Amino acid sequence: MRPLALDDLLPLDDYAPRRLELFETQCRYLDRYRRVRVGPAVTVVFENRQTLWFRVQEILRIARLAEPARVEEELAIHNRLLPGRDELHAALILDSSNGAGSDTLKKWSNLSNDAVRLHLGEHLAKTEIVTCRPEDRAIGMAHWVRFQVSPICRATLAQARQPAWLEVLKDDYRHQSLAFSNDIRTSLLEDLALSDRDA
Repeated sequence: MRPLALDDLLPLDDYAPRRLELFETQCRYLDRYRRVRVGPAVTVVFENRQTLWFRVQEILRIARLAEPARVEEELAIHNRLLPGRDELHAALILDSSNGAGSDTLKKWSNLSNDAVRLHLGEHLAKTEIVTCRPEDRAIGMAHWVRFQVSPICRATLAQARQPAWLEVLKDDYRHQSLAFSNDIRTSLLEDLALSDRDA
């Protein structure tokens, strides 16, 4: 997927007055196309250029970063989170609103590859947990997840009659998401097509 560049970003003075409008648009986009709830404590957000664009804009706004060299550093970190060919990338977000303490966070710190499963019909995408790197923690996510989508998995995702869903299995946390909506499936297939084109 084509990396974000300086020219893709809005200057801080242009972004700040439009932030609320852009935030609401982003929330609607995530809810319709990118966000999947897996049980009461886990949300998975599939990442692409649009989701990362908003994330970068927010970091630049909060940190008041405008110097091109510093902005380029942020872009380099975030561009590594864009999916490559035959990949889907996602942020796994833990809900801390219930006052989860350090024991709960520690429980999730050693998440294994087989704990997060992307089911596509009767097939499983290969999962890799990418976590604990300083740059991952700096941008506020507990875990990054990379899914390798084989040709058979991709073909299954394109078949609306074949269910697609996520499952998280960690100790006593064992939950499945609802089946993906057609909007989510279409959006993920667009990611895969863009990665093919830009590879």
